[in-house]
Amino acid sequence: MHSHNHSHSQENSTDASKRIGWAFFLNVVFTVIEFIGGWLTNSTAIMADAVHDLGDSLSIGTAWGLNKLSDKDSNQTFSYGYKRFSLLGALINGIVLTVGSIWILLEAIPRLAEPEMPQVEGMVLLSIFGMAVNGFAAYKLSEGDSLNERVLNWHLLEDVLGWVAVFIVSIVLMFKPWPVLDPILSIGFTLFILFNVFRNLKETLMLFLQATPDEEQLSKIRSDLLANDKVSDLHHFHIWSLDGERNVMTVHLVLDEDVSLEHLQSLKENIHSSLEKYKFEHTTVELEFANEQCRDEVN
Repeated sequence: MHSHNHSHSQENSTDASKRIGWAFFLNVVFTVIEFIGGWLTNSTAIMADAVHDLGDSLSIGTAWGLNKLSDKDSNQTFSYGYKRFSLLGALINGIVLTVGSIWILLEAIPRLAEPEMPQVEGMVLLSIFGMAVNGFAAYKLSEGDSLNERVLNWHLLEDVLGWVAVFIVSIVLMFKPWPVLDPILSIGFTLFILFNVFRNLKETLMLFLQATPDEEQLSKIRSDLLANDKVSDLHHFHIWSLDGERNVMTVHLVLDEDVSLEHLQSLKENIHSSLEKYKFEHTTVELEFANEQCRDEVN
């Protein structure tokens, strides 16, 4: 018994791609401006936020590409489709952000002992520009309601808050010569980035290793399947995730001795009903008669 869940949003995928594309180009251009501006203003806080925006640019670029890839049908090479490519994107993103964050920390920590006054007027202008660009990109993505757009919108709103922090610090520095605020802010940004990167990297690696996405759900589904009449046992029960959102399930169900061919149709309908609420991308259920040898049995 094999089934597919092909429910898709009615939203036009082309429109979503255009909105994500807008956000991507805005972020890439502004990230380049940030790195140049951070160097010119001698501000490690702006450089730290540039690394943050670089990560968002990679995330948005990956989401943009995947939004286009997701329209492609599965084929002989990628029989499950292209959803798993998002894990590769997340892994690359995490590595790039980790390297960038370590570089920022190596720059910022020595400045705690010998702080250098940044070019404050430039910081103010960049922070205003940053709030405007990221705010506009967030506004463009808020027009859509796809999962990709909602997740990326939160990233962009985080960026807006980051630039608000840079703006506040730069205003304080205009009136108080406390240059140590700049490396403190950059270290705070960087530690926040690393916390999220390590959390996401752990989740990504677990999915790469095909860990069960939800152990509690696994137990619940086991109970649901065994609750069906004529099912006495199950084995080779596996659940894994294609991309962290779309899951796949396979299982072998052992039937009672007295099950008849007439009962099989209603049994299959009951199994379908019990699995429907879990919204699996693919399910494969093998039915085995009581005295039947499992063909996947290890000798």
